[in-house]
Amino acid sequence: MLSQIIRAAGLGLAVNTKRPIRLAKHIRPFATVDSNTPRVQPTPPRTKATPKSHDRATFTIRDGPVFNGKSFGAASNISGEAVFTTSLVGYPESLTDPSYRGQILVFTQPLIGNYGIPSTARDEHGLFRHFESPNLQAAGVVVADVAEQYSHWTAVKSLGEWCAEEGVPAVSGVDTREIVTYLREQGSSLARITIGEEYDADQDEAFIDPEQIDLVRKVSTKAPFHVSSATGDYHVAVIDCGVKENILRSLVSRGASVTAFPYDYPIHKVAHHFDGVFISNGPGDPIHCQDTVYHLRRLMESSQLPIMGICLGHQLLALAAGARTIKLKYGNRAHNIPALDRTTGRCHITSQNHGYAVDSNTLPPEWREYFVNLNDHSNEGLIHQSRPIFGTQFHPEAKGGPMDSSYLFDMYLENVSRYKKSQAIFQPEREHRPSPLLVDLLAKERVGVVPTTGMENLLRMGGAGGEAARAASAA
Repeated sequence: MLSQIIRAAGLGLAVNTKRPIRLAKHIRPFATVDSNTPRVQPTPPRTKATPKSHDRATFTIRDGPVFNGKSFGAASNISGEAVFTTSLVGYPESLTDPSYRGQILVFTQPLIGNYGIPSTARDEHGLFRHFESPNLQAAGVVVADVAEQYSHWTAVKSLGEWCAEEGVPAVSGVDTREIVTYLREQGSSLARITIGEEYDADQDEAFIDPEQIDLVRKVSTKAPFHVSSATGDYHVAVIDCGVKENILRSLVSRGASVTAFPYDYPIHKVAHHFDGVFISNGPGDPIHCQDTVYHLRRLMESSQLPIMGICLGHQLLALAAGARTIKLKYGNRAHNIPALDRTTGRCHITSQNHGYAVDSNTLPPEWREYFVNLNDHSNEGLIHQSRPIFGTQFHPEAKGGPMDSSYLFDMYLENVSRYKKSQAIFQPEREHRPSPLLVDLLAKERVGVVPTTGMENLLRMGGAGGEAARAASAA
């Protein structure tokens, strides 16, 4: 195991880097570580901060309305998929959620920014206390009214200052009610934010569709990293498709040390060294992750390991099982969505952020629907009839959001515990603990993940620069 993971960690990277197989556009087939080594955090790559802009700003929906407002973030022009969230609080967590990569986030809550942006403080596990990743992930921010003056004991800067530092444009002074009404009727749409310029209809051709980009590749770690737990003796392999900090925290705080792998790592080749496998959330269309689907299928064919998936991880689990996924009209993004547990009849209030869902009608006979959305009746979970494998479309770690379904992490780790005990009976010599050398060699947080700007800003530009960037991204 040591040699396999070290190669993936950078000494001869053993990661499948083949381009994912592109299928038809509308068809979607398919042990713990006790270490005294401190978590020394490398400085994450950061974008060059741009001056905070108060210029005229234009929010344009492709083939739709144009909204004029005022800029309060970075002075840069971007395009992406316009989506909305009805969450009342938790904007620092939402904006740093890798699942929002490539999207322009419209807040229905009229006033955003009133409690500012907290510090980058870390907890006892070395994870961010207040953010879900090191950087702001959304491509742009749209609000009705922004609070330039914030008030909260944890705040260190305003929302506008943060957006400017991260190179992300933000617009206020627009009618978000009209925007959301349009998006609900027409569905999630491509949009642009333009700072200091008049809208030009000829620029419509410059809209970039994030669905055509493998966004998971951009947010996934490029080499394995490790987070140790001092409270238990489980060891879980996490497939990082854009994992949130609070998912890692939910595992580590329950006694499971975590080794996270790149999303396309052949996990079935090293899974026997772990007590369980976990598939994280992430952005974009699951159809781009064909390598991940293949590796999961091989894993389920060759191993009895407990498996849990969340959000995109849930969709990838379904694809590996043989089900299909569908694109929702405008998705589900909120902290108050009811999901019915079909095994108990209980309803849970859940936190969600997704534009795709599993088509429960395509689940194979050995699988059944676990949860269902009580608003739009879309699938919210699946569970195997006889094996310890399940997934949820919603976020049981819920930060921010309700904690109704956090017990699912306990359920997963109970499966892990039973598996570990059974292996101890049949394979008493089995060693789950990575060597101290491995723990020292592996990074302690995501490796090689760049912020949302940079190359992606070029991708959103029109003209020759944008064409060159698109070609480079596709290569």
